[in-house]
Amino acid sequence: MPENASSQSLAYPPPSYIDPQSLMQIKSLELRAKSVVEGFFTGLHRSPYHGFSVEFTEYREYSSGDDLRYLDWKLFARSDRYYIKRFEDETNLRCHILVDNSRSMSFGSLGYTKEEYAKTLAATLTYFLVTQRDAVGLLRFSEGVDDFIPARYRVGQLRRILASLEQTAEGTSSGIISALEEAAERVRKRGLFVILSDFLTDVEELQSRLGYLRAGGNEVAVFQVLDPAEMNFDFDEPAMFLDAETGREVYIDPQAARPEYQKKLNEHLENVELICQQLGIHVSRLLTDMPLESALVDFLQMRLRVTQTRRQ
Repeated sequence: MPENASSQSLAYPPPSYIDPQSLMQIKSLELRAKSVVEGFFTGLHRSPYHGFSVEFTEYREYSSGDDLRYLDWKLFARSDRYYIKRFEDETNLRCHILVDNSRSMSFGSLGYTKEEYAKTLAATLTYFLVTQRDAVGLLRFSEGVDDFIPARYRVGQLRRILASLEQTAEGTSSGIISALEEAAERVRKRGLFVILSDFLTDVEELQSRLGYLRAGGNEVAVFQVLDPAEMNFDFDEPAMFLDAETGREVYIDPQAARPEYQKKLNEHLENVELICQQLGIHVSRLLTDMPLESALVDFLQMRLRVTQTRRQ
């Protein structure tokens, strides 16, 4: 993609963002992902900003040393920037997407769960990366690692990942710590790890495992998926609440418990953000009522910043 495009152009809101509740009505995970990505590209092509409505899959910005025979002069005339044709086998990124399938992700107050939202985001990122001819892989985890697909760019990789994402979770409690360990052990080549989870886990252990990934020279992006009801705790009546991961039931008066709950939750969220900032990890909090396109924009902005930093 054009690597000198401004973050302003990335942040320009395409008019075709899809409401998540409407998106989740689509049964096919592949069609959901395709709808988000194609709508996103449509929005970019309508953007009034120059230089970012170029087809990512066909062009990349000219770099010193590139063969001038592949410069597209017609595109230069339209955009006043130099781009060259990408080759079919050109791969810029090796990405593994880690998806939390533990029981805490089964909560949802909007007609769909955090797990469904995270899987749809994983499918969307996969669809986008495959479209860009990048290598993408998947690691699903609950209590342990449920499935691992090494990053590849080859025919059938998208379908293989989508088939895995459609599988049901096998465990109860979150095994994110062991999943991060196994990811670091299995993936020897440096690349990008994108982690989709609610991150409702021990903060100190999380810090050490994320640090291990970063120490290996990898980029890491964290997308913390939460339901709006978890953030607001806006339940009205006292009731029995079930801990999805332990199975323990607790009687709670929401009005009485809300202040302390929100205090502890905010402390945990701040600690997760602080850990990521200290480790140089991109972190984004996603509520499940947010359009998936906003996460895709965030992902691209992160990639753009990394690329620009490397070129400085």
